[in-house]
Amino acid sequence: RALTANSVTGVSDGWSKALYIIGIGYRAELQAKTVVFSLGYSHPINYEIPDGIDIEVDGKANRITVSGIDRQQVGQVASEIRGLRPPEPYKGKGVRYADERIRTKAGKQGATA
Repeated sequence: RALTANSVTGVSDGWSKALYIIGIGYRAELQAKTVVFSLGYSHPINYEIPDGIDIEVDGKANRITVSGIDRQQVGQVASEIRGLRPPEPYKGKGVRYADERIRTKAGKQGATA
């Protein structure tokens, strides 16, 4: 029943997931059927957009919106994009879902002698 309901919702309204890119110098750029990510690595990452998926990149807000009619495929693509640079627990830099909260760690406390 859930799969059928998700299919009906996908065809009538569509599914979408929003992601944010957090970090100095981290950005994404849309080029034809490819999204080019600069995520702090020594090289840019080219992500091919699969058929049936639309990706919108808002360069000012560093926001990526993944949308399509298949809920599973939308979630899979969003997960793959997040997996390119998951948010790290100290400063929270990386790619995260819009509704995701990152628990940050305290970091170094200093030496006590």
